[in-house]
Parts: sequence; C-alpha cells; structure tokens
Amino acid sequence: MLKRSDMTPAVDLTAEPGAGPARARRPVYVDLLPPCQNACPAGEDIQGWLALAQAGSDRAAWEHLIADNPLPATHGRVCYHPCETACNRNELDAAVSIHAVERFLGDRAAEQGWTFPPALAPSGRRVLVVGAGPSGLSCAYHLARLGHAVEIHEAGPVAGGMLHFGIPAYRLPRAELAREIARIEDFGVRIVLNRKVDDLPGERDAGRFDAVFVAIGAGLSHHVEIPARDAARVLDAVSLLRDVSAGERPLLGRRVVVYGGGNTAMDAARTARRLGASEALIVYRRDRAHMPAHGFEADEALAEGVQIKWLTTIKEIAGDALTVERMTIGADGRPQPTGEIETLSADAVVLALGQDSDSGFLRRVPGVAVHPDGTVAVGADMMTGAAGVFAGGDMIPAQRSVTVAVGHGKRAARHIDAWLRGAAHAEAEPPPLATFAMLHLPVFSDADPAAQRETPPAERIGFTEVTAGLAPAEARREAQRCLSCGVCFECDNCYAACPEDAIVKLGPGNRYRYDYAKCTGCAVCYEQCPCHAIEMIAEPVEG
Repeated sequence: MLKRSDMTPAVDLTAEPGAGPARARRPVYVDLLPPCQNACPAGEDIQGWLALAQAGSDRAAWEHLIADNPLPATHGRVCYHPCETACNRNELDAAVSIHAVERFLGDRAAEQGWTFPPALAPSGRRVLVVGAGPSGLSCAYHLARLGHAVEIHEAGPVAGGMLHFGIPAYRLPRAELAREIARIEDFGVRIVLNRKVDDLPGERDAGRFDAVFVAIGAGLSHHVEIPARDAARVLDAVSLLRDVSAGERPLLGRRVVVYGGGNTAMDAARTARRLGASEALIVYRRDRAHMPAHGFEADEALAEGVQIKWLTTIKEIAGDALTVERMTIGADGRPQPTGEIETLSADAVVLALGQDSDSGFLRRVPGVAVHPDGTVAVGADMMTGAAGVFAGGDMIPAQRSVTVAVGHGKRAARHIDAWLRGAAHAEAEPPPLATFAMLHLPVFSDADPAAQRETPPAERIGFTEVTAGLAPAEARREAQRCLSCGVCFECDNCYAACPEDAIVKLGPGNRYRYDYAKCTGCAVCYEQCPCHAIEMIAEPVEG
C-alpha cells in the first residue's frame, strides 16, 4: 500500500510524457480510505462488504462484515449511520443506504441460520467481561475469535444492556436482537445473567481470569434540581423505557411533558404516545440547531404527533402545573433566560437529561481513576490504571452511541489479546482519504436510492417495528450504487484504455499489475479510473 509521502498528485499530467528510461512518472495501484469507512465508529470495511453484496455473494458479504461487527441486524436498525453522512455519493445525488444493506445482511443471516466462521485455536487464557451491552458483547465476540475463553457477567435479567432496555421495540424488535446475542453465545461466549459485580478483584480471582473488560454502560439517569410541590408524576426516561421493554405499561395520563432534547427524549415522547398519551410535548432549553438529538429522530417524533417546545426550560412543578421560562441563544451558543414565564399542564413529566455510569465499585480498585460523571480514565490501549483491567463503551469519555460502543469492544479485544501475549497492539496508520474531487466518474442515470418502506404514522399503534427491510433485489441494487472510492473494483477501465497494452489482468479478485517495460507514463489509466485507485508518482531514481 502506498503511503501519503510516496504520492505526488501535483505531477503535471498535461506535460509531454517520456518513454522508457526518459519516463518522468509512472502509474501505481493504490488503496485509499473510503470516507464511509473513515466515519464508521465500528471500523467496518464498508466498501469491502458492499462489493460482495453487489455481486450477490450475501454470505461472503456478511462474513466480511462480522469480522468487524457481530451485530449487523441490530446496527442496520439503530446506528445513526455517520458513514452515510460522509458518503461521497452525497455530492452526486444521495448517499448509499449503507445501513439498509447492513440490516439486510443481518436479517439474511438469521433467516438462513448462518454461523460465525471458526475461531482460532484455544489460547488457554480467560477473560471476564462485565456488562452484556453492545461494547461487552463486541469485546467478548472478538476475544472468542482470537481463541480466548470469555465469560460475561451481566447484572440484569437479559443480555443486551441499553440495546434491550433503552431502545424501543418499534426501532429494534427484541427477537432480532436476541438472535444475534444467541449467535455470540453459540460461538462459545458464556453469559451469566443476574450477576452484578461489586468486587472486581475478587470476581477476577475467583474465576481465575487473566484480564477484565468493564463495559457497564451509562444506565443511571442524570437528574437536575427542579422545585416540586405536590407534583404530577415525575419519572426519568431511562426508567420509563426500561419498564416498557420489560413488558410493563406505566400509566402516564393524557398529557405528558418530556424534558430534554436528546435521542432518549424523542424515544420517551414517542413511547408516551404509544402508551396512550393524546398529548406528548418535548420541552428543550435550546433551539433545534443546537439539540443533541439527530435530525431524523426529531422528524419521526413530529410525524407521530409529538410536539416540541424549543427554547424553554422548566422552573417549577406544582401539581399538574409546570412553570416554564422562555430562553434565547446567546452569542456563545448557550441558552440565556429571558424572564418570560409561562404555565403548562401535564399529568406526567419525564426527565430525559442524560445518563451517568454506575461505576462506583471501581473506585475501590487500586489504580482505576473514576471521573465525577462515572466515566473511567483509560490509556490509548484502553487499559485503566490497574494492570489487566480495560474499559470501554459509555463508561469512558467519548461520544455515546451503540456503534461507538461496539468499536470500543473490538479495539479493546485487540489490546487485551496483545497484553495477554506480552506484546502491544499497534493501530495501523490509515491510508489517505478518497475525496469526491479525486474521483473520475462517468455520467450516472440510475441514481435513486432504494427506499425502506415505513408504516404510516397514523397506523403506528403499539411497538411493532416501523421500518421494513429491503428485498434481495433492492439490497443488491443499493449496494451497486457504491462508488468504491479509492479501492479498485476491477472495472477494466484502465485495462481497456491503455494504448500500450502495459496492464496485465491477474484474474478475478486479484486486480492488475503494470508492465513498466511497455508503460510510457501517459496517465490515461489514471484518468479513466473512476474510483481513484491509481496514482501517478515520480519515476524512481536508479542507482
């Protein structure tokens, strides 16, 4: 693979090329970094599995995908797909619907009963994972792939963590999640439920574990002091979503106010509607441009009849009356009070003000530094200050999302594996990014993305899944919209364009090589490569 320092994109391609010994530059094949992969917190080789999916090799695509992420059916439903935001195809028409193809492959695996490829030979080492949420499941799976014996201790009655208790079933059906967790168990990972870890050193010693990965998530609701007198029912969003996921139907009343502006607030308001509230109002102290929730989350909530009152903060709760104050956004982007007071009414108030990690037990572990918000300090190798104790997911300082947590699990597994072998895992330096401006694209006529069918808002009753998956033909066509940015996909453009027959085909999957005895450095191949998998570099100096 070519390094950035080896490239000379500033070469004048209009200059008169030389031939043979006088040639001033030569083409070389390169692999650049697709922007989708660069943006993926789980580090998936998206271009790689899309290439297999577009060829109709669904199982090979799934196996390529699960080398990085064992939960594709889950991620295809709940990931906020930053890969699509970064997709170069946005500059052309619309991003490839990567999450929809990922979901298709995950669902296909469940339908066909596909199992993970065999793991490496047993290493004889044992690793304890604390927490069966997305980060813990990911770490356990990757460690098992590397041949280690892994046991997860989970405090709750069901594996999945916030995937199960924090994400409503209309977004993530529990049967789909359970199937992917069961596959990890079938792979050899042992999950012990209702096993809360309070004494980590004792747990480690009792099980004779060689290393530990702690990923308990952030399941504690963050509270704010609001004066309340004979208040209407006040509860936190995490508890509400947890109770509903457990099969309960809390009585919220007709009018529900949700306080907060994140994705959890949107889920809580949509859940309140499904529980029978005729009015679900989100109160948030900033404006839409400054809300932490993703835009499409707010759009979906609004489509289902949720109302949002921006630039408003709750000052006091007295009975069913809420005293609120209008806010304004200051020059520093922070909300400022205006003194304008208003009264709202509600039967229930749901607080969705963020979550903290319940990591107090780690304060008793020598060397582990716990921050005030419950997050834990880790090094670049994801190890805490205690030897052999690693941490990741929502309990370390980072952006909080399912995909970030899964990426942490994979990274931690690689560092744990290296530590167990007395080595250090070195993160490979990524190649240069393939930007849209670098591509040499033909004219596209068939550009419309495949749309996932959705239940109309008026028909969304209960917690049945709202969004449907793609059919096989739709998934294959959507995968074919990938531009393969920076990665050769054997389109034969360079082979057909070369006037000197200097390009040798090496067979399907093996790409090409240059016969430099024939190459004149004319750069026609470079200009004809649609995905910028060819660079022109200065002719090496002999001697």
